[in-house]
Amino acid sequence: MTTPLSLDGVGVVLDGRPIVRDVTFEVGPSQVVAVLGANGSGKSTLLKALVGLNPVSRGTVSLFGTPLPRFHAWERVGYVPQRSNLSTGVPATVREVVASGRIARRRPFWPMSRPEFELVDAAVDLVGLGGRAGHSVTTLSGGQQQRVLVARTLAGEPDLLLLDEPNAGVDHASQVAIAEALGGRAGAGASVVVVLHELGPFTPLIDRVVVLREGRVSYDGPPDELAENAAHAHHHLFHDDEGWLPPMQAPLEGGR
Repeated sequence: MTTPLSLDGVGVVLDGRPIVRDVTFEVGPSQVVAVLGANGSGKSTLLKALVGLNPVSRGTVSLFGTPLPRFHAWERVGYVPQRSNLSTGVPATVREVVASGRIARRRPFWPMSRPEFELVDAAVDLVGLGGRAGHSVTTLSGGQQQRVLVARTLAGEPDLLLLDEPNAGVDHASQVAIAEALGGRAGAGASVVVVLHELGPFTPLIDRVVVLREGRVSYDGPPDELAENAAHAHHHLFHDDEGWLPPMQAPLEGGR
């Protein structure tokens, strides 16, 4: 089976400053990988590079076995950015926003079929907003709007989901709903890469953790082993803005 995502020696330079340095790892089929790191460690910069929003200055990114510059099957990839404001622009209902996630899967100018409408409603239900499907997104809280973005991505049935801090600044109920929705998609065979500050409600889903420190991979492995080395952090991998990382034994510190 083709590897959904592969990075080999990836570097990203923005405004002449190296942000991501020599990052190498793979994400296998149905695997859920959390990318962790302190503020400024390069997490979001790296994720944007995976979908072409940031230029890759060195190394290679491959999606489903195809180098990023030659990849065109974007319907297979779902990307959820950090807190996008759905309250601006043309008013739309929750169902209408989520239905837009089907565009990449449809023939131009063809109306949605009944099975597609059912997929949209299922995605809305999956994030716990079934009772608000007909409501304007402008009436939703920030956490609920983030759920809509996740549902829009799920409606497209992507084989690879990339999410940039979906739980940042949203309420606990929304975090749980998003985590459960991603778990359902992973259970259906999709691979997931999610950028987080801490695992929180996502903990049961995570197969692997990749920790970035100053743009480099400082740990790549099971979440349990990382947690064992950060027991004094009260189950949080990062607890301040000073770039604190859990103390690591030599084998972990040297991991790439």
